Amino acid sequence: MTPLRLDCRPLPAGTETAPESGALTGVVISVAGELDATNADDLESSIGRMRHPGRPLVLDLGALTFMDSTGLHVLLRVHRQVRQDGGSFHLAAVRDLPARLLQITEVWDALDIHPSTDAAIAALSSAFGPTTRLERPSCG
Repeated sequence: MTPLRLDCRPLPAGTETAPESGALTGVVISVAGELDATNADDLESSIGRMRHPGRPLVLDLGALTFMDSTGLHVLLRVHRQVRQDGGSFHLAAVRDLPARLLQITEVWDALDIHPSTDAAIAALSSAFGPTTRLERPSCG
């Protein structure tokens, strides 16, 4: 099994803002490796520490090679939590087996899924318009 690896970075300057508060910023979290019952809880905890309530979260799954139903449930729970906190949740670069799982379960149509991280960021930019960066988030 390939261990799960995470990388977190802030969204680029000027790509998004929370419209009601003017507060910036969201994060992009890149997930690599295999997501299954052995590490799904760790991923959910890590995302909880890295994300900013009320702000956009983009999960780049381009390097995720495998995901089982526990990983799917993590994505659905994180989606629900982010939306309840007033943020937006986007998946990017979903490929191969993870993409197939999302399609078979019909979750694909329920989430905001973009072909790349750049496309997800562009969607955020068009939704909120140009902004000025007010703060730099930490990713941990």
